[in-house]
Amino acid sequence: MRTRCYRDGVLTDEGFPIDQVSEHLKDHLAVVWVDLCAPGVEDLQLVADELGLHRLAVEDAAVGRQRPKFDRYLEHDFLTSYLVRFDERSGQLSTGEIAAFITPSAMVTVHRDRDWPIDELMARWDNEASLTRFGVGALLHGLLDFIVQGHFDAVESLDEQIEELEDLLFGDSSRNRVLDRRTFEIRKSLVQLRRVALPMREVVNTLMRRDVGFVHEELMPYYQDVYDNVLRAAEWTESLRDLVNTILETNLTMQGNRLNIITKKVTSWAAIIAVPTAITGFYGQNLPYPGFMEVSGFAASSLLIVLLSVILYVVFKRNDWL
Repeated sequence: MRTRCYRDGVLTDEGFPIDQVSEHLKDHLAVVWVDLCAPGVEDLQLVADELGLHRLAVEDAAVGRQRPKFDRYLEHDFLTSYLVRFDERSGQLSTGEIAAFITPSAMVTVHRDRDWPIDELMARWDNEASLTRFGVGALLHGLLDFIVQGHFDAVESLDEQIEELEDLLFGDSSRNRVLDRRTFEIRKSLVQLRRVALPMREVVNTLMRRDVGFVHEELMPYYQDVYDNVLRAAEWTESLRDLVNTILETNLTMQGNRLNIITKKVTSWAAIIAVPTAITGFYGQNLPYPGFMEVSGFAASSLLIVLLSVILYVVFKRNDWL
């Protein structure tokens, strides 16, 4: 649990108990932030009682697994979004859900990931004191910018991984198993990223609507910058998803072509091997024939086998069947 209190953009207090939130909010210039990591029902209910949070929003935060969304209630707003981390070694994407209760003078964040880099978020707020003076809207901007930047970094890493897939695709054919597994992992990660990144367009766009009246006029350019990054991340995710599908289709086509080449080679060698089989089978008849029981017959059959095999080999080689 972490708590902070800002007054006119300046940090005045931190680390105080939750039951003192209402005391800090008696100052109309104060803005309070509370962070709860894997809270229990009692902790959530204590915050709900302090800030008058709606029961449905509290249930969504407690249960989790919500889609990225922005809901409006009578006394407060409720936001759900996801932090993402991409592991370049395994090609897997991990997501961490973050819920935020937003009131005119307080913001409460709820998450279950104990590895969430919350210190980076607080450092971002501390480095932008000129924005923090605009209250909760500035705190929310820092949170959204932090989340969307994570989406953007993940897309950029996935783009680099796909470039490596292209090298594998036209590289040594013995690495097909590595290519197939890597393609599957990256495609799965892109699907997960698309699921959490695309709805953010609607979330940020709703926040920026003037009829909502949530964003201060001087904060609007900063929210517009976040919205542009959301669009770029979403569009980039879509293009990478199409590119991975193209790589998968190209890989299947190349495997089909290699199979055709192998089939031609096997067929050609089978035709060459059929020549001596046919000749020896013919001379193996239990009937007299020219050269029967004579050295000249053996020499003639051997010469015929070599001659016809060489002719077939030359013909197949010219037609690129061997």
